[in-house]
Amino acid sequence: MVNSTGNPKSIKLKNIISRVSYAFGAFGNDMFYGALSTYFIMFVTTHLFNSGNKTENNRMIVYITTIITVLRIVELLIDPFIGNWIDRTKTRFGQFKPWVVVGGTITSVILMFLFTDLGGINKTHPLLYLIVFAVLYITMDIFYSFKDVAFWSMVPALSFSSKERERTASSARIGSTLGGGLVGVVVMPLVLFFSLNKTGGTGDAHGWFAFGLMIAIVGIITSIAVGLGTHEVQSDLRKNKENTVGFKKIFRTLTQNDQLMWIALTYGIYAVGINILNSLVLYYFTFIIGKSTLFSVFQTINIVISLVSVSIFPKLVDKFNRRRVFASCIGIMLAGILLFSVAGKSLFLVLVAAEMFQVPQAVIFLVVLMIITDSVEYGQLKLGHRDESLTLSIRPLLDKLGGAISNGVVGQVAVIAGMTTGATAASITSDGQFKFKVMMFAVPAVFLIIAFLIFWKKSTLTEEKHAEIMAQLEKTWGKEVKPEAKEVQHNFTMTLASPVSGEIIALDKVADVTFASGQVGQGFAVKPTDGRVLAPFNATVKRIFETRHAIGLVDDHGVAVLIHIGFDTVKMKGTGFVSYVQEGQYVTKGTELIEFWDPAIKKAGFDDTITVTITNSDKFSTPKILASPGELVSANKQEVLKLQ
Repeated sequence: MVNSTGNPKSIKLKNIISRVSYAFGAFGNDMFYGALSTYFIMFVTTHLFNSGNKTENNRMIVYITTIITVLRIVELLIDPFIGNWIDRTKTRFGQFKPWVVVGGTITSVILMFLFTDLGGINKTHPLLYLIVFAVLYITMDIFYSFKDVAFWSMVPALSFSSKERERTASSARIGSTLGGGLVGVVVMPLVLFFSLNKTGGTGDAHGWFAFGLMIAIVGIITSIAVGLGTHEVQSDLRKNKENTVGFKKIFRTLTQNDQLMWIALTYGIYAVGINILNSLVLYYFTFIIGKSTLFSVFQTINIVISLVSVSIFPKLVDKFNRRRVFASCIGIMLAGILLFSVAGKSLFLVLVAAEMFQVPQAVIFLVVLMIITDSVEYGQLKLGHRDESLTLSIRPLLDKLGGAISNGVVGQVAVIAGMTTGATAASITSDGQFKFKVMMFAVPAVFLIIAFLIFWKKSTLTEEKHAEIMAQLEKTWGKEVKPEAKEVQHNFTMTLASPVSGEIIALDKVADVTFASGQVGQGFAVKPTDGRVLAPFNATVKRIFETRHAIGLVDDHGVAVLIHIGFDTVKMKGTGFVSYVQEGQYVTKGTELIEFWDPAIKKAGFDDTITVTITNSDKFSTPKILASPGELVSANKQEVLKLQ
């Protein structure tokens, strides 16, 4: 059971420390990822190979960027097994923290070495360098996946309080936004400050190593901070369930869940496009404008505006719906690309255009994340089984795929445009600039247009359709519920009290045809006079619907009871409902389960009638109703239903 004892002030302080530590970890995590996915390629193309033979240098750049692309794609096949391994981890330090600390330390140290020429063997023994580089890179990428998966899986383990989880997740989002943005702010000032030779604004090997060292130090410190500052709650509720996930299952789920497939295809194509352009922005400031330090100005503005755009996202979706928000964001990004392509060296136009392209990305990410999340229920209704963790693992895979492909493309672009070792803004020819701009603007624009067309024509999982799916799923819950301890017994008697105060209504008289016909199960209904829903018997919480308007309980005999608050209230998306328990939690009679604000239901125009049904009542004799219609009852005071 969850340990809820302790001094409230001490618990509050522990939560604050845990929240700050986790946000600090998110800061370091995204700073590391930004350095690896965007700025490491800049180092490779402009400083790693300087043998004096331009042809040989370009060949080595192509080899390295190809190796990075191939290794990152291969590593994608390993990710599902990494998550499975973490799920089965059991140590006295916790399940996730060891991987965060160990993974964060190893990846940071390796990244620091990759920001060097490995003792000069890139010149003296090129083939050996390629082999050593490949081994180091794949090792780093694997341990980064261990750290990344473990880190973002920690939120449910840090608290069983929904409010505390929301605070932790919000803090982490702020930390990750700051970390991912700040690395772009400091990269060129830091590189140039420690460089002995400024080299036309690109710095030198000393400066890039200093940058890599700084990222490594931040990575190690923030990983240790997570290990020391966070506290994983130990409880029976966190018992691991073995869930082996293979690549075949991922592919099968994608193809069978058509809405997941279409949004995955949309996001995959979109991710390739934005990663190419995002990775080339620093090249633009360095080799087109000729002032790499101005990239810091752009990133500073981007941090502020991105935080604002994320904060107003819920209001945007509520007012315009997800499809319109997605379409508008793509339109703004395409307009930004067009303006960017003709901005030339005008800093004002470049900043405006770059922000028009960058800012909508955070909003699109959230739109896609919500649709992928909704496709869990879509797949559950269509396929008959729920693949929550598997479905949600698709988005990180697509992010990595986009980053992997863009890394390879950026390396080729740098070679084609002449933006390699020793190059400056003055040395880039007009032909080189033209080829660079085609790859930076035209190619991503095509990817975005294709992604939009697929989304608009094929992605039909709207908020309204999801609400309909949820309504269907909640009415079929519990039909196949299995008991926790023993098989359903027929030689027992069970009485059920009303979970809420109000007026008893015969189930066949309620407005919802599905409930009234008994399709959901036998039971009774209550017209509520109070907003507190209490557990009507000792049971295990088996299902809490995402919108918190319904809850499923199962007792030790296998009796499955669905408490459903109002009709069509799924469309309220959780507004006015608060859940006080977690799935898997064992509750005793009288435990407060949910609290709802009845005026909010009525204001939304919905029926507030509460139904209490035994969803697997076909396994028992017909339940006997003990209370008369119209009778006023108090929560858990009078027995209303008898089952035997």
